[in-house]
Amino acid sequence: MKSDTTNRYGTATRFLHWTMALCIAWMVFSALIPDALTDKSAQAFFRNGHKQVGSLLFVLIIVRLGWAMANASRRPASLSLAAKLGHWALYALMLAIPSIALLRQYGSGRAFSPLGLPIFPGFDPSQKIDWMVQLGGLLHGELAWVLLALVAGHVAMVWWHRRQGGAEDVLPRMVG
Repeated sequence: MKSDTTNRYGTATRFLHWTMALCIAWMVFSALIPDALTDKSAQAFFRNGHKQVGSLLFVLIIVRLGWAMANASRRPASLSLAAKLGHWALYALMLAIPSIALLRQYGSGRAFSPLGLPIFPGFDPSQKIDWMVQLGGLLHGELAWVLLALVAGHVAMVWWHRRQGGAEDVLPRMVG
């Protein structure tokens, strides 16, 4: 497995990046499609899949942040302060969005066992914690839209830098 270097990202970094990109694409799709469906079992499939993949994505971002910190001195440098701030905003949202979803899930009183792993048991729904449910309802989806806008900006900037060529072309850093 190739490690990160000052010129390109290594195998583990690229694996985490592209796996997370696929997971985020699924998250957008699985959040939007259930409302367009009339079949209740299909709706349940996408909603359950959203929670399962969201849980995986939460673990991946924690691993990715740890990996990035451990390899900080070997990674390619950011091209600008804007690029650095943009990446930190992406990381912050990728941590905040599932954290808020977990808060909402817990507050609802429903048990949560993604991929069969018990995270927390349920409790009597009449004892739900309203502020957790309300905060989650208020912020989870809205922050997801902000994340989607940042991801679109991220992709647009990669394309723009690709067109600039030379040292500005950042795509080869992440495609191997």
